[in-house]
Order: sequence, then C-alpha cells, then structure tokens
Amino acid sequence: MVIVMKVGASEAEISNVMRKLESQGFAVHRSTGVERTILGAVGAKVVDIRDYEVLEGVKEVIRITQPFKLASRHFRPEGSVIRIRDVDIGGPEVVVMAGPCTIENFEQSERIAASVKRAGAKVIRGGAFKPRTSPYSFQGHGVAGLKALREAADKHSLLVVSELMEQCQIAPAEPYIDIIQVGARNMQNFGLLRDLGQLRKPVLLKRGMAATVSDLLLSAEYVMSEGNHQVILCERGIRTFETHTRNTLDISAIPVVHKLSHLPIIVDPSHAVGIRDKVAPVSRAAVAAGADGLIVEVHHDPDNAICDGAQSLFLEQFDQLMNELRLIAAAIGRTMQPAA
Repeated sequence: MVIVMKVGASEAEISNVMRKLESQGFAVHRSTGVERTILGAVGAKVVDIRDYEVLEGVKEVIRITQPFKLASRHFRPEGSVIRIRDVDIGGPEVVVMAGPCTIENFEQSERIAASVKRAGAKVIRGGAFKPRTSPYSFQGHGVAGLKALREAADKHSLLVVSELMEQCQIAPAEPYIDIIQVGARNMQNFGLLRDLGQLRKPVLLKRGMAATVSDLLLSAEYVMSEGNHQVILCERGIRTFETHTRNTLDISAIPVVHKLSHLPIIVDPSHAVGIRDKVAPVSRAAVAAGADGLIVEVHHDPDNAICDGAQSLFLEQFDQLMNELRLIAAAIGRTMQPAA
C-alpha cells in the first residue's frame, strides 16, 4: 500500500508511521516529492488501512492491487527523474544515447564519441560483454573495452552506458560505467537484478523479447525492492510473427508505461528493427509518442563493424536524425540538446 502524508507533515509524524509499518513486517520505501512525502509499504501482511488513516500527518492510504508496488505511478505520481551528474532522464529533455554495438578499440570509441557529442548525444553506449545467440560469435573485449570507452567518454564529457550479463562482472566493470544496462535476455535474471539493487547506480532495464509490460515492471521491482530506485526502462521491440524487421517495436508501450509507472522509459530503435534505413523513422515515432530518450547504434564504418553493422547509423545519418528529432521534441513541448 501507499501512504500519502499531508503537506507539511513533520519528520516526527513521518517517522511514527514508518515505525508502525515496520513493526507489522512491512519494508518501507520513502519518496519525498516537492510538496509531500509518500511511503511505499511492501509486504504480504493484510492490515486494516483505517489504522493508518487516523495517524497524525496522514492524508490518505491507497491499496495497490498491481503486483508492482514501488514501480507503480501511485508511489511517485509526479514521475521519477534519474539524475546522473548533469543529465536528467525523465524530465522535459529527451536524452539521446549513441555509440557502437561493440567496443572495438580506443580509436573507434574516441572518433564516435566526438561525433555523437557534437550532434547532441549526452551518453555513449558500447558493448564490452556481448550476449550473442551463437557461442562462436564475438563476445566483446570485457573490462579492457570498457576502459577504452571510459577514456573516450571522459575526453568528450559523455556518460557511459554498457551492458553487464552476470553478477561476477559487476565489481570489475562498475567503476567504468555510469548506467548499467540489463539486456533483454537478462530481464528476468533475478539474481543479477537483486545484486544491482544493492548498488546506488542507475540501471537501464530492457524489455525481454517475449515479455509483457507488467513483466518488465516486475523486473524493475526486483531492483527497486533492494533499495535502488534509479531504474530506466527500455522498450527494444518484442518478437512477433513479422519477418521484415528484427523485432516489432511496441510504440504503445511508451504511453502504457507512463500511465502505470513513474519510471522513465527510453526506446532502442536499432535492436527493434535491425535495419539501418528503418531506424530513423521509428526513432521519430518514439519521440512523438513520448519516449524520454533513445539509445541508438552509430558507427563510423558500419560495413566493417565487428557486429550489427547493418543496424548502425552512419555518423552523417545520426546528425540528420538528431536535427529531425529536435523539431519533433519542440512540437510536443520537450527539449533536446542542440548540436555543438
């Protein structure tokens, strides 16, 4: 359940409610908004909500029937903004993350970082640990690749987002990453999610290829239930019977998530369609539908990329896309970083 405190409720009143919840076996998660404090009580215990409605400082008590409690819009009605240094994800600005599918070397990373920074991206993406369908495909350069990406990112004042696949990768990789990505294949790797919940670092959680929106929000709940509320959701397409694209981008998931959850949601058009000339159109559609950001694959020489070159934009195509997205963002009352 969610307990909404009155505007101006004292710290003593809030503490009193929290103590009562904890004494009845609830895990309590506090959310302090601009005007009031909201307490999320997670636990299976059945209580009479009137016992809480009469407490000093309580405005209302709301039972949440959805299985995802902390990710629910009721927990933070105004929506969450994930701040990483000077970048806000979930606010008025549409934030773009861009970079290669996989980190090849420093020279590649630095060249792409310089280009996407000029175009207006704020985060560089790049894979160091690659979950590939075939065990014979390139699996990434690991921590050595992350070091190269980090160096390139720092040179151009960019944040880094990269995917981790297993718990054992967290400790050696975490110092080089600003946003830890959980890929579609690991969306329900609950051990990994719980361990990431122990960190206080943003997690980019991708929707599984056969997962519902509720499945995605429940996976976010695993991270949040451990105390880490810095979760960014990612729609990257689901598997359907359609064969003309790699996956089918579920545009409707964007407004659905915004209705159900306070968490920001971004879109990965590159993995959704898997074809270079389709990336720009679905990117435009995603921003128009209200996505809080995009994560796009970009390469200076896609035809010779180690992997996924067919879905990676040329640098010039990314520049053009960013110019188009600024017009769309402005039309719906949002902003984007201007080109340098």
